[in-house]
Amino acid sequence: MRTISIDISDLEYQKFGLKADRLSFSDFLDMVSRELSRQNLAKAVELAERYGLSNMTMDEISQEIKAVRNKNAAHS
Repeated sequence: MRTISIDISDLEYQKFGLKADRLSFSDFLDMVSRELSRQNLAKAVELAERYGLSNMTMDEISQEIKAVRNKNAAHS
């Protein structure tokens, strides 16, 4: 087994709730994946609010999806 070393700030250490100085690679990947998912969700919410998509009803969303699918089917 190999060992790698990654330096992080005290702030990041606390932010991720780390309790030990050693972490398995799979735990590290899970931690990074959760953070990236959180950041992507925050960006999606920001964009939805900016472009007025956060106020759409489920029917409006369904209509938009159908329109895109129909347009893509017409181009195939």
